[in-house]
Amino acid sequence: MMGISALFMSVVLVACGGNENTAPDNNADTDNDSTENMDMDPSSSGEIPDDLADAENPTYPVESKAKIKADHMKGMDGAIATIEGAYDTIAYEVTYTPNDGGEKVENHKWVIHEEMKDAEEQAYEQGDEVILEADHMEGMKGATATIDDSEDTTVYMVSYKDTETNEEIQNHKWVVEDELTPVK
Repeated sequence: MMGISALFMSVVLVACGGNENTAPDNNADTDNDSTENMDMDPSSSGEIPDDLADAENPTYPVESKAKIKADHMKGMDGAIATIEGAYDTIAYEVTYTPNDGGEKVENHKWVIHEEMKDAEEQAYEQGDEVILEADHMEGMKGATATIDDSEDTTVYMVSYKDTETNEEIQNHKWVVEDELTPVK
């Protein structure tokens, strides 16, 4: 039992350490969601909800390129994205406590309307509680979340190369339209 406890504490200390000498990013958005250090799988299978509507005339069509100007996670801001899908929906910023015992996640961007359990026809409002069907992060699927904000917008599934690790990220869900700019 002591060995397991020691191993657990070592993992926690390693996971929490290593940032003491890192200068803060003064250009970072202070409204940032707290997923940057969470166990988020930036890639996905590309599977989308059955009832998600393709965007009729997206600003960034499928297979086009756009520059990401969002920092949902490290290595995303400034990356050149390939648009894998464009969908008209409502994107929500949510706060939830993972159902696997993890720490509370505040202002997570983005979960879409079709990723809510038994989603209602009308949009959810700030303060509404929902059950998440999205599985962007460990402990997310099935967690109860509070709606912090919403945008009726086009959301994009994108693939890009991480600007810090050069890892190829496939089918990342989701980036909203105002988090993309044309490639020059």
